[in-house]
Amino acid sequence: MAAEIHSRPQSSRPVLLSKVEGHQDVGSCTHLQPSSPHSSHARTIRVWLKRDSGQYWPSIYHTMSSPCSTMAYHHDSRRIFVGQDNGAIMEFHISEDFNKMNFVKTYPAHQNRVSAITFCLTSEWVVSTGHDKCISWMCTRSGSMLGRHYFTSWASCLQYDHETRHAFVGDYSGQITLLKLEQNTCSVITTLKGHEGSITSLWWDPVQRLLFSGASDHSIIMWDIGGRKGRTLLLQGHHDKVQAICYIQLTRQLVSCSADGGIAVWNMDISREEAPQWLESDSCQKCEQPFFWNIKQMWDTKTLGLRQHHCRKCGQAVCGKCSTKRSSYPIMGFEFQVRVCDSCFESIKDEDRTSLATFHEGKHNISHMSMDISRGLMVTCGSDRIVKIWDMTPVVGCSLATGFSSR
Repeated sequence: MAAEIHSRPQSSRPVLLSKVEGHQDVGSCTHLQPSSPHSSHARTIRVWLKRDSGQYWPSIYHTMSSPCSTMAYHHDSRRIFVGQDNGAIMEFHISEDFNKMNFVKTYPAHQNRVSAITFCLTSEWVVSTGHDKCISWMCTRSGSMLGRHYFTSWASCLQYDHETRHAFVGDYSGQITLLKLEQNTCSVITTLKGHEGSITSLWWDPVQRLLFSGASDHSIIMWDIGGRKGRTLLLQGHHDKVQAICYIQLTRQLVSCSADGGIAVWNMDISREEAPQWLESDSCQKCEQPFFWNIKQMWDTKTLGLRQHHCRKCGQAVCGKCSTKRSSYPIMGFEFQVRVCDSCFESIKDEDRTSLATFHEGKHNISHMSMDISRGLMVTCGSDRIVKIWDMTPVVGCSLATGFSSR
């Protein structure tokens, strides 16, 4: 069934517009387009159309031979590419009235589960990553394989710059690889390391040339690729792995969703500070007491070694007695309280603790998110087998200046 939520309270939080229910399987991917949301659920692909009543009703129900793992939809050409657990990618073309879906061809892209797909219309390439530890790019005209590149870990997510043919690939080791794809070969430009868990989501902004990455370590990192200064900003506000992110360039806001149902909207239109690198030391850099592995100093001073901690503001290695305080520090991305040394705690002012993000509850385990930025709409699907459609304009703005059209 498809339930319509009629209540539209005027508040600065996402407004739940609709819930699409009745799925037999957990949703793996959902896309929201001006005409309809497209969802892939286990072995099925479904297209839901919004009727005049405001409710969503199923228009297409197509069963696949293998479970669906990911999906890419190109709205202008109405072409949909569905990745499967068996490593194949199947292409379909959807009719103008969204009531029929015609099979086009199958691409033998991977030897294991397909994790991400992107389609480039100008080059007629379909680029994908998979659990066979590789990225592949294939020609959609001929259906032939153009090239492959292998990594040391499962490739989990993908972003692609259509103009420069640069691909960003996140993997389960927590590393992001930047590659330049050519017709039949590729070259590795650089690798980005900063996360302590597997990369779960990526977002590339080609205008400001910023890359955002979410990971299972609950954190988000902004990488300044265009600045070429290696500048990174750390954002910590989620309490579970970050499942999806979307950067709204016109309003300089980042929307992120986590597995515990958390929805965060980050203000990126301010000057933020980079989190410091953690310093290494054999003794506390405040009181100079030895840490527990510093056998020589413990013997010389006849003292027991202490456990090492790090101040999140200055990065110094400190003991527990010199870092008894906790504080949030949003300008450095710490939206909840973290360990800081006592001297840094005294330097943090009340205004420095003002939150630079808003946090909302999606009320279901979010596994995937997609946004229609032009209308300020967001769709989420979760392990509860429910697809939710949200009006995000109360929290991200609604005006012609931001690109959102009135309804």
